[in-house]
Amino acid sequence: MSKNPQRILKGRYQVVPRSIILLIKDGKVLLQKAPEDKKIFPGFYNGIGGHIERGEDVYSGAVRELREEAGISCDDLSLMGTIMIDVEDEQGILLFVFSGEIIRGNITDSNEGSLHWIEINAINSMNVVEDIPELVSQVIQARDTGKLFFGKYLYDEDGKRVTSWLM
Repeated sequence: MSKNPQRILKGRYQVVPRSIILLIKDGKVLLQKAPEDKKIFPGFYNGIGGHIERGEDVYSGAVRELREEAGISCDDLSLMGTIMIDVEDEQGILLFVFSGEIIRGNITDSNEGSLHWIEINAINSMNVVEDIPELVSQVIQARDTGKLFFGKYLYDEDGKRVTSWLM
């Protein structure tokens, strides 16, 4: 018998925790360009991040991803908001969105991709993951107001993303 009182009931909606980090400084955002042979979003620019591992809290997971994928740390890394993403009927992703600007260390590419400081006003014309322009805008607004944002991504029958935001 387990001593852990927590339970997940069968048939309940379950989520996989992930982080995305959008470092923004001097009108630029640090994005990672995925290799052309990557399974998800090949050749696209995206934020830094990934899965939260077992035993990690979301902040520690984001710190680890930043170190693994960019070789840096961020002294003012902060949670800006969350997004619930529907994937299947009983599964989704809970995305924790972090940002900061005080960077320590030298930015280093990894096998996850090359890193680039991109002008914020240029990201709409680049090959970015489709939600990156919206996320950058939400992060900037959250930084300006000091309020977390909460988003939800659903997909219609044609696979088109339908997004709602609360702030």
